[in-house]
Amino acid sequence: MPATISRGRGRRTISEINMVPFIDVMLVLLIIFMVTAPLITPSLIDLPSVGKANAQPAKVVQIVINKDESVELKTEEKSTRMPLKEAVAAALASQKGAPAGTAAVVISADRNVKYESVVKAMDALQRAGVQRVGLSVQLSPK
Repeated sequence: MPATISRGRGRRTISEINMVPFIDVMLVLLIIFMVTAPLITPSLIDLPSVGKANAQPAKVVQIVINKDESVELKTEEKSTRMPLKEAVAAALASQKGAPAGTAAVVISADRNVKYESVVKAMDALQRAGVQRVGLSVQLSPK
């Protein structure tokens, strides 16, 4: 209920906010934060970095996903169109002669291809047992 002042003929209400409780709460919060801040340990996030590969891949097989979501398998000598399952099997077969852990498959996709198609290709490769799967990117000109 607002306080009233009677001065002369009229009565006016005082419409001021009492700041004391607000300041008390803010000081208590400040003290709590000052006490707990030294107790909080900063968390470290281990992010991957580029360029830490032990050995470059001996053989790179490239799976290209075109605009119409057709799959093309590119090796060093030839390029053939085939369904995704056959491309994965061919990529796995072409890596049989490479030393363990050095064979790699790179997925190149058109900019307008659905992300779902790229993820399906990555999933199929990893389920088939390909250890190193990479994504090809094109740097934008400055």
